[in-house]
Amino acid sequence: MNTGPPLEVKVWGEFACFTRPEMKVERVSYPLMTPSAARGVLEAIFWKPEFHWHVREIAVLKPIQHFSILRNEVNSKIFISSVKAWSVKGEGHFAADGDRAQRHTLALRDVAYVIWADVVLQPRAQNENVAKYRDQFRRRVKRGQCYHTPYLGCREFPASFGTPAEQDTPIEITDDLGLMLFDMHYTGDDMPQPVFFHARLEKGILNIPSELYQTEVGTNAT
Repeated sequence: MNTGPPLEVKVWGEFACFTRPEMKVERVSYPLMTPSAARGVLEAIFWKPEFHWHVREIAVLKPIQHFSILRNEVNSKIFISSVKAWSVKGEGHFAADGDRAQRHTLALRDVAYVIWADVVLQPRAQNENVAKYRDQFRRRVKRGQCYHTPYLGCREFPASFGTPAEQDTPIEITDDLGLMLFDMHYTGDDMPQPVFFHARLEKGILNIPSELYQTEVGTNAT
């Protein structure tokens, strides 16, 4: 149950990349922050097991600028179990030099957004006072506190955050963005399933349909 207007936070950074999942080899960013990436920023600032975040709107504050870079990435994933086994046996290693590939990334430059979101209590915590979580979030934003540094799609693109100012207004752009990733839906032991929605930017604001939250989503940001 919500007890007030959505909470808000401004996030900005030099670079961002909100990767389109349909691009298998090259990284290509959506033109703006996705709802799951916005949730990741909110959880980096403040999260408790008693609630989850519902992102309502994302405002784009600066013109959308793309740029391309080439990055060296490893092809394989390192599993924690393998690293632990190497440490116990005193042998084994992973050589990144022999497992690298150069990939193209189409990212965003000089971005800034305002995120509006609600704190929604979990069913097991319905007796909690949601107002205390809202107040804690506001204080953390004001003080610049976070559990870990928020990032803009990729961990190498850190985000700054703070309280929006009066002059932080959305850009005057209206555009049909097509299908956008909303979040990953986890159903028990099954593989997570991506959930998409038809995104539209209205005068610089992306509205996230409330019906998307009728099904609980996972916790991985994009």
